[in-house]
Amino acid sequence: MDLKREVNLNKILWSKPCSLALPLDSPLRIEEPKFEGLRLIIFKMLLFYSKQSKSIRGANVVYKRVASQVDTPAIYDVFNLEKTFKTPFSLLVLHMWLVLRSLKEEGKDGIQFGQYVYEIYNHVNLMLTRWMKDLEKIFYGNIVAYDTALL
Repeated sequence: MDLKREVNLNKILWSKPCSLALPLDSPLRIEEPKFEGLRLIIFKMLLFYSKQSKSIRGANVVYKRVASQVDTPAIYDVFNLEKTFKTPFSLLVLHMWLVLRSLKEEGKDGIQFGQYVYEIYNHVNLMLTRWMKDLEKIFYGNIVAYDTALL
């Protein structure tokens, strides 16, 4: 086996656990705006605080965090992955599947929230319309394969 292609298990098995909380200065950290007085009334009238509106904002946060995991250099180093178009896309699909799968287990609300996350994922991919059909086939093909592997 080529030593360069070998997975560095030491980095995986001997790494120390760390908190999943985002640091206060993290660019991925998003705080809900807190309005008072007249602004609060106006935003409530505009349905800013509706369940759907809060879910869409939350789905944006979840998608940004999923996408940020694809750009983590450690994944490429540990598994000796090449940075081609296919690799980050495959990692994005894998991370999306993990999120959608866990949301599905949360019941009706989780499924609805997962739909918002998926719609954001699709919206981002629409920028790649030339390859959209192929990307969609890969996405669904991988999800079916992952589900089958779990069974």
